[in-house]
This record gives sequence, structure tokens and C-alpha cells, in this order.
Amino acid sequence: MNVLRTFETALRGIGAHRLRSVLTTLGILFGVAAVISTVGIGQASSDTVNSRIASLGTNELTISGGSSLSGGVRGGQGSVATLTMNDVKGLSNRLDAPDISAVAPANQSSATVVNGSLNTTTTVVGSSDAWLDANNKTLANGSFFTSGNVTKHALVAVLGSTTATTLRASVGSMVTLASTPFTVVGVLQSSGGSGFSNQDDQVIIPITTQQDLIAGQGKIQRIVLTSTSAATLGSAYAEANQLLLQTHHITDSTAADFSIVSQSTFISTAQSVTNTLTLLLASIAAISLLVGGIGVMNIMLVTVTERTREIGLRKALGAKPGDILRQFLIEASTLSLIGGILGVAVAFGVGVIAPRVTSIGVDITLVPVVIAVVVAAGVGLIFGVYPAARAARLTPIEALRAE
Repeated sequence: MNVLRTFETALRGIGAHRLRSVLTTLGILFGVAAVISTVGIGQASSDTVNSRIASLGTNELTISGGSSLSGGVRGGQGSVATLTMNDVKGLSNRLDAPDISAVAPANQSSATVVNGSLNTTTTVVGSSDAWLDANNKTLANGSFFTSGNVTKHALVAVLGSTTATTLRASVGSMVTLASTPFTVVGVLQSSGGSGFSNQDDQVIIPITTQQDLIAGQGKIQRIVLTSTSAATLGSAYAEANQLLLQTHHITDSTAADFSIVSQSTFISTAQSVTNTLTLLLASIAAISLLVGGIGVMNIMLVTVTERTREIGLRKALGAKPGDILRQFLIEASTLSLIGGILGVAVAFGVGVIAPRVTSIGVDITLVPVVIAVVVAAGVGLIFGVYPAARAARLTPIEALRAE
């Protein structure tokens, strides 16, 4: 019997038990849909995190202080404030650091801000007039505070868009921070969240004022700087590292009491985390494919048992064991392939509907779709081998005697 004839016979066998065939494909369908949707959600989440980190600036560097040592246990980087305003001034020198375009200190704390009957607990950042350029931010309204405001310890504040909306504050409003009234001079353009923080929910005030009211005089937590371009990021990193080693009188770079991190580090870390989570969830979803394959094998075994007399009759009329084997393998793989194709359709449906009714994004690409369909067909083929081999081994006499 030729392949085309065998394929036709297999399709007739599937069509003879429509309900059973539909139920068999459901396991494969849900497995494929789950795998594709999970990978799509993971990809969309990764793209979102990466874009938000990249929006902070691909040419940005963050310098943190050293790490503490207590009871033999070393704390994280920045647990000791080893940076000072002298470091900021040194890094701002264009003769010593020509590839650094903007430098700003950053002292960060949490505080309650009040506007009339409204209040919110938000992040308060003390910085200099270079904060906007160093952090690649723009203003939606008003202006940023000046170097004169920093020198005079002025009681002025710039609000993030979320903070301004929550407090119903605008340029010229008076808000209370640390029991002290501040004048709002500007509102930042919305830039969205980044990692576990919301860059739109913050208040920026002069670092001198922040030290007076909240942090206390002395050293600073972080220094944020940007290179002149993405291409000079490496040079800016080297210049900053060399300058800080000199100003801190450190001869061995491994003993540095500071650390410098670029946005590319954050992006690679975020990608690693999201890829791991996506792989974990996809592996869990793939278990349903395995269950679906077992369902295919179970149904094919039942089919072989029910069609024993048919198999015997075909063998008696000249069908070879290879023909029987091929027929049942085609039936099993066809059921799985149909389930896989329908699963792809369901996954695309999820990709269209989910973003519209929830905040979850789904980014379905060609590679996981192709892999899922191929795996689905392969599962049917693998789990159909045993039932098909069992059917092929039946002798005509034994098959014809079966009830």
C-alpha cells in the first residue's frame, strides 16, 4: 500500500471516532497554547523591563559607596557612605574627565509629603542642579532648581508626575516635607517605572536642604554621571574609576571603597532573571504536552483493541506489518499535529485578548510557535510507536478470532 493510500486510511480512522479524536487533541492543544503563551508573556516582560531601564540612559553610570563589615559579615555596596561632594567636583572637571558630560550627587530617603488634606509617602532625592542631565530627565512644567538654590539651601522642590497628581500639586504650590514648607518649582515628565521602583513617584530637592532636614551633613550615598555618548561610556568609566582611586588615595584597585555600575549591567541582570523565569514557567507548561502525549498513546491503544478484526482482515488481504505500523503512526501524529495547530491559534487569541483586558503583555514570535508545533507532532509520533507496533505484530488468524 502506498503512502498516500495509507494516509487516506488513517484519516478515515480518525474521522470514524470524531468525539474521541477531539478529546485527544485537547491535551496537545492546551499544552501548546500554554507553552507559547508563557514564552510570549516572558518575552514581553523582558522587553518592558529592558526598555524602562534603557530609558534611564544607556550612557549612565552610578557610583556607590563601599560596603560595611560587621561581625565578619560584609554588607552590600553602598552600605557605607564613602563618597563626598569633593568627588562630585573632581568628576565634574572636564580637563580630568573629558568623556563625562554631567555629574550629580544623590541622597535618597523616604518621607511623607503633604499638600493640604492630601499626603503621600514617597522617595525624596537630594541632588544638585545637574540632576536632570545626569539622569536623562525632562520637565513637563516649570523649571529645575539652580546652583544658587543649592548654595543657599533653598526650600524648593521638583515633583515627579505621579507625586504631583497624587498631591494635586502644580508649579507654585506649597507642599510640606519634614515639617517644612517647600515651593514646587517644577514637575517632571513621566518616564515610567524601572525595576521595582517608580521613577515618577519622587521629590527632588537641593542636596544641601536634604542634608539639613533629613540626611545630616557629610557624605553622600551615590553619584550619577553620564558619558558624552554611548560610545564613550567605557572611557568615562575608566576616568571616573581612576579619579576616585586618586582622590581616595587608593593604590590597589581591588581595595576600592566604591563601586561603579552601568545601565548595561542592570539590563543583563534583568534579562537573566526574566529568561530564567520564562524557562521555568515554559517547562511547567510543557508538562501538559507530556500528559497530552500519554493521552494520545492511551487512545491509540484503545483504537488498536477496537480495530483488531479490521487489522486482521487487512493483513489477510495482503497488508504488510509496515503498512499497519505506518497507518497508526500517521493517525497518532496527525491528532497531535492538529492539536498543535489549534494550540497556536489559541495562543494567538491569548496574545490579542490578554493585553486588552489585563495589564499583561504577550509577545508571540515565530520560533516558539514552530518549536511547539514540531514538538507536538513529535510527541504524537513517539507515543504512537508502541500502539502502532502492537497493531503491526498481530497475526491475521489471532486478529480475526478477536471479539
